[in-house]
Amino acid sequence: MSEPSRPVSDAFDPLRSTAPLIVYIDIKSPYAFVARDPTRRLAEALGIRVDWRPLTLDIPSYLGSARLDDKGKVAEANRTPSQWRNVRYAYHDARRYARLSGLTLRGTVKIWDTSLVHIGMSWMKKQQDDAVLARYLDIVYERFWRREFDAEDAAVVTAAVAEAGGEQLGFRAYLHGSGREEHDAMQTAIFDAGIFGVPSYVVEGDLFFGRENLPMVQWLLSGRRGSAPDIAYCGISDG
Repeated sequence: MSEPSRPVSDAFDPLRSTAPLIVYIDIKSPYAFVARDPTRRLAEALGIRVDWRPLTLDIPSYLGSARLDDKGKVAEANRTPSQWRNVRYAYHDARRYARLSGLTLRGTVKIWDTSLVHIGMSWMKKQQDDAVLARYLDIVYERFWRREFDAEDAAVVTAAVAEAGGEQLGFRAYLHGSGREEHDAMQTAIFDAGIFGVPSYVVEGDLFFGRENLPMVQWLLSGRRGSAPDIAYCGISDG
């Protein structure tokens, strides 16, 4: 039996932050990818900070797993017909919104373990520079969805940290030191708090799952002016 993960710092609360908005993302989620820019526009329109947090999804536990060969054909699969339908629709839907934003979203060739990228994300947050974190997310997100980024290669992740302006030697020490334990303990705390998918938004301790909740998130962060919006995919206004 493996040893339990080190407890997360008492300062970490999955539903609380010094920022008015918490956003949980996973680099391998196409829905989180297409939610990135609308979420940023919302924050810019309201003049608020966002606390971006990693949630490393265990996709095979609920959608099965599959791997493509070099020609894009399914080489291995452990999915039911229903799971295949869900996966195919998810990519179709996400690509639709990616095209509207001018983003490239290519289907992945396997279910990636994105924990290394997320450990890098936690390290970038320790730099106390939102611009550095934003550059890191841009690098890993956009290259991953162009199939140009190996999320399971520590050297590749370390290079992304350095390119974004993070402290490279410190990250290496963190990765081989407390980084993995902190990541695993954080994921346990997030799951125990009832946060189950990405993108997830937390406002005033309340959880909202999915990009379609952005109008409600904006309404809450704007002081609940006017009538509450219906849930719908729509643009984020400046009002």
